[in-house]
Amino acid sequence: MYEILLIAYLIVALILVGFIMIQQGKGADMGASFGAGSSNTVFGSGGSGNFLTRTTAVLAVVFFVLSLILGNLSSGNGDTKGNFDEIEVPVEEVPAVPTNDSDVPGSN
Repeated sequence: MYEILLIAYLIVALILVGFIMIQQGKGADMGASFGAGSSNTVFGSGGSGNFLTRTTAVLAVVFFVLSLILGNLSSGNGDTKGNFDEIEVPVEEVPAVPTNDSDVPGSN
């Protein structure tokens, strides 16, 4: 389930970026009225704005919903749950190495 949602999240993100890049800026409307070629689009001179805007809004909502679902699902995963009091670390006995005082400087 998690993997399917992750793949859908990636696909929605890529399509959303594509739709955002296709849209024209606010200043492109003035150029279309003087014959800049924007009126020769598939959707007509003003039809692409509504279609692209609505599709982008729907994709953005789907993207945010998938983000919340994936965040919820991934917050409970993992080996550590934050309960570090129960972890026992074995302590090995380290044998003491006898030292010779003549090796230590200043112990003459």
